[in-house]
Amino acid sequence: MVTRQDDPNPRRGATDPHTLPLNTVQYDPARPQGHYESFYQRGNHPTEPRAFWIRYTVFSPAGMPESAIGELWAVYFDGVTGRHVVAKEEYPIAECDFRRGTFGARVGDRVLEPGRLKGEATGPNGSIGWDLTYEGGEPPLFLLPPKMYAGGFPKAKSLVGTPLARYDGSLTVDGETVDVDGWTGSQNHNWGSQHTDYYAFGQVAGFDDAPDSFLEIVTARAKIGPVRTPMATFLVLRHDDREYQLISMRRALTAKAQFGYFHWDFSTSDDSVSVKGRFLATREQFVGLNYYNPPGGIKHCLNTKITSCELEVRNKVTGKVDRLRTEHRALMEILTDDRSHGIEIRA
Repeated sequence: MVTRQDDPNPRRGATDPHTLPLNTVQYDPARPQGHYESFYQRGNHPTEPRAFWIRYTVFSPAGMPESAIGELWAVYFDGVTGRHVVAKEEYPIAECDFRRGTFGARVGDRVLEPGRLKGEATGPNGSIGWDLTYEGGEPPLFLLPPKMYAGGFPKAKSLVGTPLARYDGSLTVDGETVDVDGWTGSQNHNWGSQHTDYYAFGQVAGFDDAPDSFLEIVTARAKIGPVRTPMATFLVLRHDDREYQLISMRRALTAKAQFGYFHWDFSTSDDSVSVKGRFLATREQFVGLNYYNPPGGIKHCLNTKITSCELEVRNKVTGKVDRLRTEHRALMEILTDDRSHGIEIRA
């Protein structure tokens, strides 16, 4: 357990998350090993089941760095009407800018820079434009122990550069303007030489009854050659002016978790806290996406930003028990090779 007033994590030394080395471009066009990297932003409407997800990605296939491309993704989730719009565009790497050691990206003429993102994307499912600013005062959040960011395992890394980011501006969804006024979400960064074999990933940027609390969690299985590792669950929770980091490898392997396509139950603990919870979704809340894998092949990502999550947080020192819930502000993703999930692949 770590208090935010007395935080020993040296990765939080920079006051501007956009200058944090791990939150800058890791892509090296000269490396032949294969690489994917995404800067993505997501935000939820303050009271309604509506959300956006916008992602700037570079993809370089293993052994063919000259074939690298930039990908521009945008999804508008509308749980009010039940219609979700998905758009994706691909550009040759020569028409993109992912400059190593800097924050941000350009895909075509669509730009992400510190505090702002502007662009548009069109696909068979519709079109989405965005002109957004964001800000936030929370320090970056790391879901892995420090040594795992520096080492070769796992092959996929991620962090939250700006938890509880506030977004303002507008979206244009199939020609209709959507005002974004104080939507809450996060600026995120992930990268690696290979997608994780199989995972459930979740995030809550503010619970309904605890708007300053933030959850990041993954239950995952990696693949090393032909061998698949056991499931491991990494969880970080910021709540009640504390950060609970349940991310040691021993803790991750002893945590309990079980997930399907529309549910995910988990529990983990250390000497100071126990956390258990559930994500519960419906098929209608998801969109399906194709993720290219640098070693080859395609993963399916089942993706929603408007589902529910509930937590029970027990402080073992004080005995206090808090129950947190959000009805439709939770992010949940499943990455899989299975093709029997029944979710339409939109892009």
